[in-house]
Amino acid sequence: MLIIPAIDLKDGACVRLRQGRMEDSTVFSNDPVEMAAKWVEAGCRRLHLVDLNGAFAGEPVNGEVVKAIAARYPDLPIQIGGGIRNLETIEHYVRAGVSYVIIGTKAVKEPEFVAEACKAFPGKVIVGLDAMNGFVATDGWAQISELQVTDLAKRFEADGVSAIVYTDIAKDGMMQGCNVEATAALARATSIPVIASGGIHNLGDVQSLLNARAPGIVGAITGRAIYEGTLDIAEAQALCDSFK
Repeated sequence: MLIIPAIDLKDGACVRLRQGRMEDSTVFSNDPVEMAAKWVEAGCRRLHLVDLNGAFAGEPVNGEVVKAIAARYPDLPIQIGGGIRNLETIEHYVRAGVSYVIIGTKAVKEPEFVAEACKAFPGKVIVGLDAMNGFVATDGWAQISELQVTDLAKRFEADGVSAIVYTDIAKDGMMQGCNVEATAALARATSIPVIASGGIHNLGDVQSLLNARAPGIVGAITGRAIYEGTLDIAEAQALCDSFK
């Protein structure tokens, strides 16, 4: 399992939100490229970037920052989400050196777009499923749908999706541990690899994910915990690497 640092971009800065609320943000750095450097030097093997402005605008807003990080670390797998609604945007990011694009709102509202994107950019597409009480949320978490996460995930199995980033909104940014039970259930319900997101606070939370022994959980995204120092990336990755 990979420990994946999150760099959330808002107005060109690196921030963290609580439960996805734009008005409840903490700025951790005004230089996201240097923040990326910090996590790379700490030993991360993948980066998770989110264009928060883009998620609400429906199009990339912090694209230049993403491009700068990809240019600095051309060999590091980078995944980007937020405002990806068409093939042109995916092409832009892929050309910039981004390894994976995360389709969220568009995947929920137009599932057929996922198949189209996977066909055009094989191996490059991740679906982001964010849930509140098991139901999928869209539009920067502003809207809650009537779709169950597990049901929607199964619809993408034949499309060639590389992974699903699963976020429990109630846990995100709250430093209270991630929803291990729901994450493991999703991993067992679908053949698509699952990346856990939201709520990881310390090494114990990483251990809990590992203890679930759901082979489909291939990564865990962490944000506020590494920024506030309650989780050390190198230590957490070492734990994952040694887990039998």
